Amino acid sequence: MSSLTRLVLVSAIALGLGAGGGLVMSLNRPAQAALPAMIDGQALPTLAPMIERVTPAVVNISSRTRTRVRDPLLDDPFFRRFFGVPNMPQERVEQSLGSGVIVDAAKGYVLTNNHVVQGADDISATLSDGRTLKAKLVGTDPDTDVAVIQIPADNLKAVSLADSTRLRVGDFVVAIGNPFGLNQTVTSGIVSALGRSGLRGLGYQNFIQTDASINPGNSGGALVNLNGELVGINTAIFSPSGGNVGIGFAIPSTLAGDVMQQLIRTGTVKRGSLGMETQNLTPDIAQMLGVAAERGAVVTRVQADSAAEAAGLRPGDVVVGVNGKPINNEQDLHNAEGLLPIGSDIELKLLRDGREITATTKLTGRDAASAEGQILDPRLGGAQFVELGERQRQQGLRGVAIARVAGGSRAESNNLRSGDIVVALNQVDIRNVEDLKALSKRQPRQLLLTVVRGQNAFFVMCE
Repeated sequence: MSSLTRLVLVSAIALGLGAGGGLVMSLNRPAQAALPAMIDGQALPTLAPMIERVTPAVVNISSRTRTRVRDPLLDDPFFRRFFGVPNMPQERVEQSLGSGVIVDAAKGYVLTNNHVVQGADDISATLSDGRTLKAKLVGTDPDTDVAVIQIPADNLKAVSLADSTRLRVGDFVVAIGNPFGLNQTVTSGIVSALGRSGLRGLGYQNFIQTDASINPGNSGGALVNLNGELVGINTAIFSPSGGNVGIGFAIPSTLAGDVMQQLIRTGTVKRGSLGMETQNLTPDIAQMLGVAAERGAVVTRVQADSAAEAAGLRPGDVVVGVNGKPINNEQDLHNAEGLLPIGSDIELKLLRDGREITATTKLTGRDAASAEGQILDPRLGGAQFVELGERQRQQGLRGVAIARVAGGSRAESNNLRSGDIVVALNQVDIRNVEDLKALSKRQPRQLLLTVVRGQNAFFVMCE
């Protein structure tokens, strides 16, 4: 019997179809809910054994964020005393749900999305066996939307990371997560595309696209191959309605693994830079430069002592390829810079004066300004302030980000959290770390920070 005949036979048995195509109902025997184990002497294909092995490594993540809600009247001592209002700030508590993947059972490390745990005060993870464990935030990287949390390592099961660079369009994949709060949900599909970028509101982009059903709550969950190996972290969907339409995106496991190792080692991620500024090639610019290309990134400025200068690049060059991959626009070049490890060999394909040339260099580290809160002001002790990431700048934000907040510190008691963005000090706008340092040097008696946390903006009075 051919495989096609067996498939038709299996379908007929599953639907209860007779030889004439009609629906057959027998009253002489009880209904059978399950398919037979064998057809034509061969076992029916199933993903159940793999899913049973992987599911214990996927957790449901619940995070709670407390935001102070202040009212000018409640800050007035006379008003509080006259009306008997307690001397404490009111709070608004927001809760979000997502998923995560245990990748190190011995140490309890869990990979998830930054947007699942960003700014959270309390994070908990619920395992497939029903246990709910309090989690500690290890580090986050908003630019790739990767975060690492840690849970107590007691009888945990982990999933191994596959080499996602070996994925091909058409490979079968399975998504496991917590969509709409429905625990341990499994969907399947194929890899629809690789290297997706250009999604609004996201930083460094090199996504796996899949038609496996991904919905809100799947964020941070596992995308695995048929061997049960992690190939991606589910992170976003394209949907006009907010629900699944068959276009989901996952962070490749190789990228997520590299970010995870840096977060575990240092709590932050260092990225490389070619040391040049670029813009998209337009037809007008192409005509002015005398190049025939329709796509590429035009070099507008080359920094001194940079990798670009060492490679001999100059303003007016059009970058059309990096390490054999096409560069269609500024975002493609930006992705290549941010996703390649520092020290990587870079081969640039350029158009200059109508000719195609090749330049080689090494990717150097990007100097990122930072400041320790204790040095700026004792009331900020325990917080580390860093420049905003690319994703945050793309969202139109200006200010400085809080990379970490030490437990039990004054910064924590003042309601500052890792992932917060400070946009003003005493209602004076902050653009970068240097602005924060300059304003702090004035040693203001009052220290009022304007903080953005998630979708909320509020004041924090540091004491």
